[in-house]
Amino acid sequence: MDYQLDIENTPDSIPGGTGVLLLHPSTGETDRIDTDFLKTDTDRFLVISTRTTAREVKQKLDHYDVDESKADILDTLSIERGYSRRSTNDVHYVSAPDDLEGILSVTETFLTETDGKRRISFDSITEMAYYADEQRVYETVEKVLGLLEENDAVGLFHLSKGVHDEVQIERFLGLFDAVVDLDRDGNVDTDFSKVN
Repeated sequence: MDYQLDIENTPDSIPGGTGVLLLHPSTGETDRIDTDFLKTDTDRFLVISTRTTAREVKQKLDHYDVDESKADILDTLSIERGYSRRSTNDVHYVSAPDDLEGILSVTETFLTETDGKRRISFDSITEMAYYADEQRVYETVEKVLGLLEENDAVGLFHLSKGVHDEVQIERFLGLFDAVVDLDRDGNVDTDFSKVN
């Protein structure tokens, strides 16, 4: 199954199973690319948020005119921060951003219990690495990529260039077939050469 892309300087479509690494200088610039990714050619999508709460994710979706009826949100922050929360059919919670088993469990459930074209936004690898050690985060990202492949879904994974050193960035780059590199001026450079 192919998925259309509506991100500048990218191919018209990518095959199911593809993970795209979004390298970015600051978090604010990523919203446009993230929401363009989520609202194109999609039946359901899951936002794994280690950076903002479910309420903030919903505000972003609304601001960028993304169809919220297609959304599932995994909020990893609210419980740890002591915010009030109400689980619903489409909002899920784990105890903290370092509950990697919980994140994997919700992701697997979403992918196995939904049909059609599914996308995942993983926002972000960097924030998760603040809470959990990098090796565990690396292994978790690798497992999520495996789930995308098994379930013919696609994903966009956020990684901040300013936080990780070259060795760390290269290591994460090695996991991905496709890269969208966003600079401080909002320019987009891409590499999809390894996508089949």
